[in-house]
Amino acid sequence: MHELAATASATSLPVWAKVIDQTRCIGCHACSTACKSENEVPVGVYRTYVKSVDVGVFPSARRAFQVTRCNQCAHAPCVAACPTSAMHTRADGIVDFDKSICIGCKACIAACPYDAVFINPDDGAAEKCNFCAHRIDIGLEPACVVVCPTEAILVGDLKDPSSRVARAVGREAVQVRRPEKDTRPKLFYVGAHQATLDPLAARRPEGGLFAWAEQGARSGQISSGAPAGFGSSSAAALLSYDVPHSVPWGWRVSLYTWTKGLACGAYLVPLLLVVFGALSPKSLLWRFGAPILGGGFLAITGLLLIADLKRPSKFYLLFTRPQWRSWLVKGAFAFPLAVMSAVYTAFLLAQAKARDLWQSPLLPPHFFVQALLVGSAALSPLALAFEGLALGALLRLTALASLAHLLLVAGDVALPHTTAHARLALHEMTTGTYRAEFRAGVVLVSAGVLAPWASTVSLELGVVAAFFALVGVLAHEHAYVQAGQAVPLA
Repeated sequence: MHELAATASATSLPVWAKVIDQTRCIGCHACSTACKSENEVPVGVYRTYVKSVDVGVFPSARRAFQVTRCNQCAHAPCVAACPTSAMHTRADGIVDFDKSICIGCKACIAACPYDAVFINPDDGAAEKCNFCAHRIDIGLEPACVVVCPTEAILVGDLKDPSSRVARAVGREAVQVRRPEKDTRPKLFYVGAHQATLDPLAARRPEGGLFAWAEQGARSGQISSGAPAGFGSSSAAALLSYDVPHSVPWGWRVSLYTWTKGLACGAYLVPLLLVVFGALSPKSLLWRFGAPILGGGFLAITGLLLIADLKRPSKFYLLFTRPQWRSWLVKGAFAFPLAVMSAVYTAFLLAQAKARDLWQSPLLPPHFFVQALLVGSAALSPLALAFEGLALGALLRLTALASLAHLLLVAGDVALPHTTAHARLALHEMTTGTYRAEFRAGVVLVSAGVLAPWASTVSLELGVVAAFFALVGVLAHEHAYVQAGQAVPLA
């Protein structure tokens, strides 16, 4: 905050911040309604909304509110993740967006720890609360501030000691959401109950029956609150009203991580075999099999990425106006380098700061191992077709990579996860919603460990075992990518 204030001071610009006094909020939703009207926000999505939690048990119970929106971070993860700078920070500290250059990749949604960004269903562009920047620029306050009947919402200049916002931040016990993410938010809460600040502190109502709404019935949505049986929720705090949140990356991204590994591994594995003398550089497998298989899956990977965009016609902006802090951009330029292409997705997922399961130091080596596994397994049928050329070496590599994959999965499951978000995501992957895919992945990849021994019975049986491992990686990737997004953030 002090760094941003110093920068703004040098340019004589304010540093805009917001204080929400939850002791004054009456839960009237006037701010939500005014925001929708002012910014023409479509039905079903929100730039701001009021969440409510019932704390305590009858007869000693009360309702706590929280006004939820973009936190206007000084270190905004959405800005770093955006590949085209559509999400950007203005000189006055407001995190704004430019719809004209948004490609709808949803990287900003995956990165935001506060679930404040959404895709506008009318135009496919990402948007969020931008402090009503168009009103600020002409000297007006944001619409939510104007309509709040209890003056629960304040905006002002953090570097002006006479402003009500600066006085509140400097003198009162203010709180921010998820300070451990080091985003340095400029949305401060006064008197907010912890059960409203922490999205897992309150339990979900039975059957997903919230006030005036039902959650959890539609595919691709995350129900708010902590699920039954998850240890971090408080029995005395019941989430009574919230809005559902959508999963940003669906099956296409799960499939993309697999096809990307195939594209990289199909080139990397035969290259290693040639370097270590297990395959002749004049062989058909190296000259024709690897380029065709790798190139084919590279094309499929590109098509999947474009198909997952909400604005696929603007895909070219990745190359014409790249924002180099985004790993989506770095990945687009890394594909000519097989090893970098194999591991770059680990950094793309790690840039999604909202998803604690993906913040693992094991991810880069794991993606490299997966590239070796799927590359060797996918090349095995071609090697068999070329009269067993290097088939033994490929099956041995499949077995070693399968074993390494299983050890890395076991390490990821067994290592302590320090946050409740990571523990809930792991629960969803191993014993919850995605347990079938996770367990299928473990069983099928285990078959890959046996591929060399299966080939002693028949070469075809060894190739079948390698194929099982190939499918197993796909099952694991789907469980891992989707479980990482299955935790409510707001």
